[in-house]
Formats: sequence, structure tokens, C-alpha cells
Amino acid sequence: MKRKRKFFRPPSRTPSSAGASSAAVPGPPSLVAIDLNAGKGRDDIVEGARVTILGGGLYAGETAVVERLSGGVIPTALVRTEAGRARQVRTIDLRPAPRPEAEQADSQG
Repeated sequence: MKRKRKFFRPPSRTPSSAGASSAAVPGPPSLVAIDLNAGKGRDDIVEGARVTILGGGLYAGETAVVERLSGGVIPTALVRTEAGRARQVRTIDLRPAPRPEAEQADSQG
């Protein structure tokens, strides 16, 4: 009958909790920040409104028209960009778009 081999655990490469400093360890650069205000949504976004897409997504900075709003834990809107692409975006990432120059000139005079 063979004898059972003793388990070998190599020493830890990180300092033990007694040797660790009290300073917070920074997270990796790919750490995601969660916007806790996203659940509140925005009241000034309505269907048919022209909006600018904020954030760092695919269509960030583009102007779009809101086609449909959907409520939920995080309110979203289906928007169609000027290029004809549709996308669902959190309402917190939308801002009412400024009126075009020609439309402003017509209303003033």
C-alpha cells in the first residue's frame, strides 16, 4: 500500500494582512463606474424629442429622435440617429438637443 503524499502549498506572494498598509488598494483601470442616478431617469425626455446621446457608447455625441420610452429599473429610450441607426439608450445618457440654427432664425424674425 502506498503512502499518501503530503500536500505542499507554496508561500504566498502577497504580503499578509499584518504587513499590509491601511491605504486603499486602487482597482484595475478597467473598473466600471456605476451611475446610481440612472434609476431616476429624466423627465424632460419625451417621445418625438430631439436629443443628443451622451456617454462613451457607440453613438456618443450624435443627435437622435426618441421613438419609444420604456420604464423599468433603469428607464431607457429607443432612439433613431440622423444616420438612420436605432439604439436603446438609458435616459440618463440623453440630453435635449439644441435647436438647429435655421429653426432659431425663423422663430426670431
